[in-house]
Amino acid sequence: MKQFKTESKRILDLMINSIYTNKEIFLRELISNASDAIDKLKFISLTDNGVNIDFKIFIKANKTDRTLTIEDNGIGMDEATLEKNLGTIAESGTLAFKKENQGEENELIGQFGVGFYSAFMVADKIEVFSKAYGKEDAFKWESKGVEGYQISKTEKKDVGTKIVLWLKEDTEDYKYSDFLEQYKLSALIKQYSDYIRYPINMEMSRRRLIDGTEENPQYEESVSEETLNSMVPLWKKTKSEVTKESLNEFYKNEFHDYMDALKGIYAKIEGAVTYDTLLFFPSKAPIDYYSKDYKKGLKLYCNGVMIMEKCEELIPDYFGFVRGIVDSADLSLNISREILQQDRQVKAIANSIEKKISSELKKLMEEEREIYEKLFAEFGLSIKFGVYAGFGMNKDKLKDFLMFYSSRKEKLVTLKEYVEGMQEGQEEIYYACGENYQKIAKLPQIEKAKEKGYEILYFKDGVDEFVAKILIDYEGKKFKSVAESDFSLDTEEEKTQLDQKREEYKDMLSAIKEDLGDKVKEVRLTSNLKTYPVCLIASGDVSIEMEKVFASMPNADGRIKADKILEISATHSILKTLEEAYKSDRERLKKYSVVLYEQARILEGLAIENTEEFVNSLTDIIK
Repeated sequence: MKQFKTESKRILDLMINSIYTNKEIFLRELISNASDAIDKLKFISLTDNGVNIDFKIFIKANKTDRTLTIEDNGIGMDEATLEKNLGTIAESGTLAFKKENQGEENELIGQFGVGFYSAFMVADKIEVFSKAYGKEDAFKWESKGVEGYQISKTEKKDVGTKIVLWLKEDTEDYKYSDFLEQYKLSALIKQYSDYIRYPINMEMSRRRLIDGTEENPQYEESVSEETLNSMVPLWKKTKSEVTKESLNEFYKNEFHDYMDALKGIYAKIEGAVTYDTLLFFPSKAPIDYYSKDYKKGLKLYCNGVMIMEKCEELIPDYFGFVRGIVDSADLSLNISREILQQDRQVKAIANSIEKKISSELKKLMEEEREIYEKLFAEFGLSIKFGVYAGFGMNKDKLKDFLMFYSSRKEKLVTLKEYVEGMQEGQEEIYYACGENYQKIAKLPQIEKAKEKGYEILYFKDGVDEFVAKILIDYEGKKFKSVAESDFSLDTEEEKTQLDQKREEYKDMLSAIKEDLGDKVKEVRLTSNLKTYPVCLIASGDVSIEMEKVFASMPNADGRIKADKILEISATHSILKTLEEAYKSDRERLKKYSVVLYEQARILEGLAIENTEEFVNSLTDIIK
């Protein structure tokens, strides 16, 4: 029995138990190694016509013996190679082969010689039978793990390698016998190795109904060798071979969506890092998309072998709705083939993908507006958060993708479209906030603006006003809420008339302010109202809509509040009623003040602040 040259029990335990995040990875590693071995022989076949080029990988499960076999007809190993590659952990024949053939067209995945040992996660014993290309003798390598290994001559007719795993017994924590089930093996091959370029074959048992009754059906059992991987992934095909239909079929199968993607993107990118990619814009947001549990990311492959199910680094949060795959031969992998050793390649790919997504979104907006609007309805909130996040560091990238509902056009418009449609002399982008479009349309504050023909953007999402504050302006036009204290569409003459009326009712307004106390910062007349008698507006940096957003946050203490101003219509008949009460019945004026204040809160989408006081005041007024 030989001892491993460079390792102790602790190091081997580390390799088996710490490097890999789940046990099923072993199959991916052994298949990848088999693919590498075939790659090497295929390279030789370019100059040697005597090489058998009917390459394949064969999987066989034996439930009786509890063995799983992975066999390839690749380059094989002689005694010295077995000693070097399997007798020394972290010795890589693949890496050496790459160094010897710099510049040649060969894409090899395994570079560390560690993946093979992942099989000890599921096996008590491993046997390797191998015959090297160009050699007469075959050799057997066997080991039970940390005890060491031994190499001996054996009989093997064909060039290649056969690995036999003697699986561990099942435990309460793990059922190792699952790896002997054809459904499990075929699923793992489909998941991790579907795009290995050589056929991965396995004998599959099928049952076909041939006769009998519903109570006593008769089946025919058949066993045949089947290829379990597709070998040529869609992203490796030429552009002419990739159709809209094939993209949608791939998307639905790969991402388990019953709906077609709104858009499928096929691209082959060459540059600092070369990669192939398929990107998809889903039709519907996953149910958990806007929750903290959702994990974004693209599937990352290296030469057809899946490295990561969701590589978060490949895509920014604001484009987290995009699904797809990236396959590159330029990745530097670590010894587990799970994490990237250097992240510069990933960063380069991520930057390229972000630009690709941005260009496709712009193209969609310009050429297929209806589809873009559907996408924005599902994922626009993600883009809005992208504008706001990081103190607006990405706002210039994303501002042209934003859309808001227009009071004039009664549909979504971009900021550019709004600015292009502004009235002559209009210097600000007007907006109003509310729970939904219907409620915003009925806000008291927007009546006069709409009457004068101004277009107002409806902000229904909690983040919308924060986005406006971050953007500050668009093409020099600042954002302006119709509910801000200094919003006015009055002419100079109208402003003078309003100032005169405010002076006339100054004492009455002061009395109402005194009755309401700290509930409002000020009570004043306004010319912005038409049919409604009162409204609430905000003074300061925190708007009423922002107050609602802060109040809805977890652990909110209610301390962040807007400074509210109660505005009373300067043209409404209520003004006469208030004046009479002020002159003759101050207690009745107080009741009017309470009712009007709570009414303004209701119109603004706020809860009644003091229900008892409101009900009593309203009752006294009616009776």
